[in-house]
Amino acid sequence: MSSVRIMPSALCGRLTVPLSKSTAHRAIICSMLAGQDDILPPDDNLSDDIIATQEAMEALLSSGSAPVTVDCHESGSTLRFLVPLAAVLGKTAIFTGRGRLPERPIGVYLDCLPKHGVRCETGGGLPLTVSGPMRPGIFFLPGDVSSQFVTGLLLALPLLSGDSRIVMTSPLQSAPYADMTCSVMESFGVKAEKGDDGWEVAGRQHYTPSNDFHIERDWSQAAFFIAAGMLGGKVELCGLSRSSCQGDRAAEMIFRSFGAKIRWRSGIMSVQAGGTPEHDFRIDASQIPDLVPVIAAAAALLPGRRTVIFNAGRLRLKESDRLAAMAEGLSNFGANVKEKPDGLEIEG
Repeated sequence: MSSVRIMPSALCGRLTVPLSKSTAHRAIICSMLAGQDDILPPDDNLSDDIIATQEAMEALLSSGSAPVTVDCHESGSTLRFLVPLAAVLGKTAIFTGRGRLPERPIGVYLDCLPKHGVRCETGGGLPLTVSGPMRPGIFFLPGDVSSQFVTGLLLALPLLSGDSRIVMTSPLQSAPYADMTCSVMESFGVKAEKGDDGWEVAGRQHYTPSNDFHIERDWSQAAFFIAAGMLGGKVELCGLSRSSCQGDRAAEMIFRSFGAKIRWRSGIMSVQAGGTPEHDFRIDASQIPDLVPVIAAAAALLPGRRTVIFNAGRLRLKESDRLAAMAEGLSNFGANVKEKPDGLEIEG
């Protein structure tokens, strides 16, 4: 059994932030539906989740009428983005996964898709067998489970023979991800009109190649390096868009409030330690759930400050229970953390 010894040090230096996984999932799907398969930069390392979406799209777009197996690995995005698309394409698809993915919620689709002609067969979770064709119409979705279900429908409904509506029955959490989906779709020639309670999606649309689309760098991953800069060394981040529609763009504002000294010059963000905050924090994580782990870790190092993170209950349904994992991990390092049903309370 190997061991790792961690010594105190300050992380510093310059790096190019990895590609936005959220944008890449959407771009792969849209571009492959447009017959374009070169959307990813050739020199970037791809995550397992992105590879899962590539391979899944290849399976769904394969010729022939035989059922196809769609292995989503551990990627919830791959699963939830592609279930409606399989039905629209008229494929019989058997969705499988590993890790905790077979246990993650898919009931939203099991409730709404059969009402539109889709046959869904499951013993509970994965494997899930889906067969179409899917009919257009009105799709009612709850907003408090995952915006990934909204994205799955947004990507698929434009390909139907008639117009459809997505109606939210409760406020949508992680709403910026749905906005991102619409933005990427529009880059490939497909539109969905946002209204007060959901989206209007015209049918009979076609995805078209985009020669000038570029996948953004990832604010979710950048947040960890922003925290590192705030905690000691000077870190410079290249490639981030200041006008990004990614919800985790909020990381800059949050870490500024924590005391980080952040400057932009020629498109490069530099981060280093700044002042000490003089007040406690309450952070609503409903639109930024992926930032919770790094916010919690940084908050534990704010002397004399209490940070309450709330509206993060969906993190219990990820590849792990992220709230429990962060509470346990930080506590093991001596942090004062209380686990709440929908968040964390941290004494710095």
